[in-house]
Amino acid sequence: MDSFEKIYSDPHDLVPILEQHRERGEIIVFGNGCFDLIHVGHIRYMEAAKSLGDVLVIAVNTEASIATNSNREPSINPCEERMEVIAALAAVDYVIPLNAAIPIPLIELYRPHIQAKGTDYTLAQMPERFAVEAGGGRIEFVGDDKTHSSTALREALRQRGEI
Repeated sequence: MDSFEKIYSDPHDLVPILEQHRERGEIIVFGNGCFDLIHVGHIRYMEAAKSLGDVLVIAVNTEASIATNSNREPSINPCEERMEVIAALAAVDYVIPLNAAIPIPLIELYRPHIQAKGTDYTLAQMPERFAVEAGGGRIEFVGDDKTHSSTALREALRQRGEI
């Protein structure tokens, strides 16, 4: 599948496709993040998420959703380009924008069997947990031990005077 065929700018357009996967008995896994500066931790997260099921949907935070989090810096790369990079990864089947601060609307829309979260989260930190469970799904923590981060990459670039 071509990378651009994986991208759905309107998340609602993906609903009938996911229903076809569900009817075939395939397990739908959902993940999300900013994915601004791609690093090995992101790759490990997505590959581990894909290993949990048959179909991996990744929601990429838009600039507006990033701005709602006072702990995050603005993204360096625009959402459309971040989505394109994520779509190029073999583990990822579909990519959508995440316009909300928390992916509850998308979880309610897609009803994934599994929501994959990075190992830096706990159930207590996940307000979307209840939406996942209400839809019959479960949470799985995947990826490496969070020794890699976009924040660390930004800081290294700052120290070098490159940003």
